[in-house]
Amino acid sequence: MRTEGAEALTMERLAHSAGVGKGTVFRRFGSRSGLMFALLDEAEQQLQHAYLFGPPPLGPGAAPVDRLLAYGRARLTFLDEHGELQLQAERQPMSAYRSPPHAVEHTHVMNLLIQARVTINPRLLADSLLASLTAGLVLYQLRTQQFSLDDLVMTWEHLVRATVPRAD
Repeated sequence: MRTEGAEALTMERLAHSAGVGKGTVFRRFGSRSGLMFALLDEAEQQLQHAYLFGPPPLGPGAAPVDRLLAYGRARLTFLDEHGELQLQAERQPMSAYRSPPHAVEHTHVMNLLIQARVTINPRLLADSLLASLTAGLVLYQLRTQQFSLDDLVMTWEHLVRATVPRAD
């Protein structure tokens, strides 16, 4: 994977490298997306710990808008570092939306929106905000459109400030 990238990793190649049958790999991970989520698990848990329990502004103790701003910065940095794996994990969008990591991040963003007292459906708004943080879009913006990570962070911050009232 280091030499050919996440896209080249198949269940068959993994099974061959591990010296097991392909069925064993499928039973363990369920799908290629499941394998990619497993490879992302440690980094995802670190990010989740930071926004659930870490210091402000990403963690508790800051205003909801400030936490949303920090969350976007952290997620964009995560995608800059792990985007290829995340992209492969998101290849089946319905599976990606039902994945435990997405459920945690969606609940987190939705709760921050509720705390910020948004006037529209916070669950739907969380979906809309998180759509701008998908691996496919972020990697396209970084790699194809040649925007910098700072450009994406500034755009996230503008989007949040334009959408979410400040409740301080």
